Amino acid sequence: MSAVAVLKGGRSLERQVSLRSGARVEDALERLGHRVAAIDVDVDLGARLTEATPDVAFVALHGRDGEDGTVQELLEVLGIPYTGSRVSACMRASDKVLAKHAMVDQGIPTPSFFAFNETAFQVLGAAQALPAVEHRLSFPIVVKPASQGSALGIKFARDGAELPGALLAAFSYDHKVLLERYVAGRDLAVSILEDSDEPRALPIVEAVPEQEDFYDFESRYEIGRTRFVCPAELEPAVAQRAEELALDVYRMLGCSGFARVDLMLEHGSDELFVLEANTIPGLTETSLVPQAADAAGITFDRLIERILQAALGRGQQP
Repeated sequence: MSAVAVLKGGRSLERQVSLRSGARVEDALERLGHRVAAIDVDVDLGARLTEATPDVAFVALHGRDGEDGTVQELLEVLGIPYTGSRVSACMRASDKVLAKHAMVDQGIPTPSFFAFNETAFQVLGAAQALPAVEHRLSFPIVVKPASQGSALGIKFARDGAELPGALLAAFSYDHKVLLERYVAGRDLAVSILEDSDEPRALPIVEAVPEQEDFYDFESRYEIGRTRFVCPAELEPAVAQRAEELALDVYRMLGCSGFARVDLMLEHGSDELFVLEANTIPGLTETSLVPQAADAAGITFDRLIERILQAALGRGQQP
């Protein structure tokens, strides 16, 4: 059995979700017989890791520092194997704008978008270009912070009057925002798990919000706010296409270990559009990766063990 440092909490706005993911991971690791050191990530992380001398770190940090490559870089310096994707993949996936540009370059369908940072608005007069954006994307427009997860800060602008407020809300979360064409349809998630170093798609999960028009932060993490269907009830060809797109994105970004790719299946056209990839997806009671694993016959404990062993095996490679 291994000595495992579970990294959780941290400073991001997704701290509470991370604590819940971390707690579930700790419980599973202890049931599996591993020696667990739970670390709520703070300024003393380097010292605490040096003191704990773990064989491997299980990264359950969501949002800033956890999904953007920051903690992965530190673990690389300290020579500690860790779960999930490496630094470069985390950096690419955590920046929604960068990831979407990469999708466009590779011919992977993603909703049309524009992105601006604060400088563009404060110095370059980007506000004057908003009528052109409205014309190009048409309403409603989805406004997102570029690097937040868990649907934090996402707003829907249904007309021009709502767009400035949506932008202000998104800028309160990040210095860069994404304006994206709204795709009305079915919200799908494809979880990917390494199997003998080969990424494989788990059964697709469809999230059906019960009380809202869209799958927001509360819908994700409050039990009873969303109904989940897994495997999603899809035509075989659509399911296969969704899995192929998810694996294409996974490989394109250079992900490893496990990840989740979110897509929309558009009403009327049955076209699939990739929204984003998550390199540290949630592992809470309502999270989608555990649901997909369960549908594939993989218990939560076995899921955690497989993620851990993939990290240990990678760490032993020359």
